[in-house]
Amino acid sequence: MTTDTDGEIELEYELDDKPPWLKSLLLGIQHVAVMIVPATAVAYIVAGAVGLSAADTAYIVQMVLLFSGLATVVQAYTVGPVGARLPIVMGTSFTFVGAATSIGASAGLGAVFGAILVAGFVVEGLIGWQFERIKPFFPPLVTGLVVVIIGLYLIPVAIDYSAGGVGASDYGAMHNVGLAALVLFVSVVLNLFTSGVTRLLSTLVGITVGYAAAVAFGLVNFAPVAEASWVAVPRPGAFGFAFEPVPIVTFAFLFLVSAMETVGDMSSVTAAEGRTPTDEEFRGGLFTDGLLSSVGAAFGAFPVTSFSQNAGIVNFTGVMSRHVVGVAGVILALLGFSPKVGAAVTTIPSAVFGGAVLLMAGMVAASGVRLVFLHTDLDRRNMVIVGVSLGLGLGVATRPEALQGLPSAARTFFGEPVIMTALTALVLNTLTPGEQSPLFDAAPDETPAESPTVAASGED
Repeated sequence: MTTDTDGEIELEYELDDKPPWLKSLLLGIQHVAVMIVPATAVAYIVAGAVGLSAADTAYIVQMVLLFSGLATVVQAYTVGPVGARLPIVMGTSFTFVGAATSIGASAGLGAVFGAILVAGFVVEGLIGWQFERIKPFFPPLVTGLVVVIIGLYLIPVAIDYSAGGVGASDYGAMHNVGLAALVLFVSVVLNLFTSGVTRLLSTLVGITVGYAAAVAFGLVNFAPVAEASWVAVPRPGAFGFAFEPVPIVTFAFLFLVSAMETVGDMSSVTAAEGRTPTDEEFRGGLFTDGLLSSVGAAFGAFPVTSFSQNAGIVNFTGVMSRHVVGVAGVILALLGFSPKVGAAVTTIPSAVFGGAVLLMAGMVAASGVRLVFLHTDLDRRNMVIVGVSLGLGLGVATRPEALQGLPSAARTFFGEPVIMTALTALVLNTLTPGEQSPLFDAAPDETPAESPTVAASGED
């Protein structure tokens, strides 16, 4: 299960390899450059929706960077049972934006952070603790489809960024599309037609070239850098806490999504070695998601989870070294202590970042496809599972208004493409006879499905 090397990609640096310090630093900066804009964008979006001051907004951004960095370091090196010892970059996911915005506007940020504090530790802690028992329900067919939908779901986000960002007055303008195309072109050319350090740093070089072009055309606003302070210290309970049932249940659902994303991202990373993660890796990764999200909430940070575009970088560059990701975590944590430095990094225009995310999203989806192909016989049964799962996931992603007749909690739950795909694949794979079902022995392709009542005896 964990040692199958069929289909592994050619790795420049393997899991425990330590590149030279300068190269590690540059590779770490590349990881930071790809994730810092979307990670901090969540804080800006929620802060704007609930009407926070500029100082409070800057503080939340600082906390997001700090705890993203700490969680990344823990994933790379572990603290006891917490951490996967894998190159997993952590950050705040857009999964939580809708709930944080609506709950924050109606009940206050205290209710948001109180819900995160409880739900993160309980939900992902429980899943991680019992993962060995539930792991048979998440074979490569299920986790591979989760990886695929994560990548596909990111593509519209990448296109929006490439066009200048949703709501931008110059959305779709030629200069935005041109910047994104420039980043994409430079990154792809360097990766496919060069070798050595230029190939490994192709994404960072692409972002740098695009950023330089944006500065040259006067598209970068440096005012936030001048306004930000040099150093700020974390404050526990900065926005207070309120423990209300509806917000806690809502975030519990979203942490289930986060857990599925993390399982998918970890599978995407280890697919570079042609294997699926071990039980210890899954458990440690999920513990990090939950525990660091809860601790971060105590200081005013939104939940941290694995970042799919950085899993794409591992596959794109062939650099799987967890030490490189550890360097990225340290950089993020340092940025979290210096709002001025963080503000300088976040001046990267959306279009520049969009070109890189478009590339990474495609690589994530491709790694999910590879994971399915490597470990799954695409017979009639499995093709139906793939088709229905992706169809429903992409359906709610592209037409969320189709669920407007459902209660609010149901819309929040079933409107998430990742959870719709994952739950569909999970249910169909579990209840349909086949070699990847945890309830049935391997069945011939043409054997009719048994009565669903048979499945009831195997549920835990």
